[in-house]
Amino acid sequence: MSSTGVGPPGPAPVAATESGRARGGTLGRARPLQHVAGSAYPHWFYLPAGIVFGVIFILPTALSFYYSMTRWTLFSADFIGLDNFFQFFREPSLTSGARNTIVYAVVTSGLKVVLGLLLATLLTSRLRLRSALRSIVFFPVLVSTVAVGITFAVLMHPSNGLINRSLEVVGIDGPSWLIDPNIALLSVALVDVWKGVGIALVIFIAGILSIPEDYFEAARLEGGAWVKFRHVILPLSRNATYTVILLSFIGGLRTFDLIWTMTRGGPGFSTDVIASTIYKQYQAGFYGLATAGNVILFIAVTLIVFPMMRYFNRHEIEL
Repeated sequence: MSSTGVGPPGPAPVAATESGRARGGTLGRARPLQHVAGSAYPHWFYLPAGIVFGVIFILPTALSFYYSMTRWTLFSADFIGLDNFFQFFREPSLTSGARNTIVYAVVTSGLKVVLGLLLATLLTSRLRLRSALRSIVFFPVLVSTVAVGITFAVLMHPSNGLINRSLEVVGIDGPSWLIDPNIALLSVALVDVWKGVGIALVIFIAGILSIPEDYFEAARLEGGAWVKFRHVILPLSRNATYTVILLSFIGGLRTFDLIWTMTRGGPGFSTDVIASTIYKQYQAGFYGLATAGNVILFIAVTLIVFPMMRYFNRHEIEL
């Protein structure tokens, strides 16, 4: 025994270990993380958020399904079953509106993916002005959609618009961007891409910056910029690509404000989408019919987007 009166340290840990085993072996074994997280938050802790979610989302959705089967005003509602749905599907503008909605969603989401990925590849390189260029590309996202629609409706005027006047200077006869039924929808889609590509850029930049640097070093040794893009950025940005496709496609399916401020669905039904068709029913005072249209749009978006989400989740990659 030492002069300090402290005995040999050996037997104490052994005794502690044996006593721990006698109590069920909990001393040397960590508790499962899931159990710890679950016990940290009692079920009543989620009650306020559940109430808010129910009042703001669940209740209005349920009421929408009910009122879609009524002929209602602000003061009364007469139950008529599925008549609103049958009448909505007989609307002549619905067929063109559904087709235009799909075309619009596919074009805008596709262009945002392609342009966003190319711009993100450029603006994550060693370019000197990349910070300023990122701000310039992202700036349209901050501008009101209504303001963008009104501005481009003026810029795309066939005779007095700045775009066609600029084309006349170089000897090009500009098209009737928003008057020609063949290109009006595409014209609005291009404005949508100009305004929304900044979001795609941010998502792709985050995806590229999350790729380990070792892959880029190997690509530099193998062949330079094209190898880096083809064999590193393109496959390893898959998660970001899925996110951009999903968000852009959902936005395209439910688009309304840009189309309404630029063309109001015209000329004819050439730029009408499902949302603008629904709004026209509201304007005409057919509230039950318009509510049925909203329910149809909700179901259509769910049926299209949910399988996409399942597919993307199964094909995500881990870096």
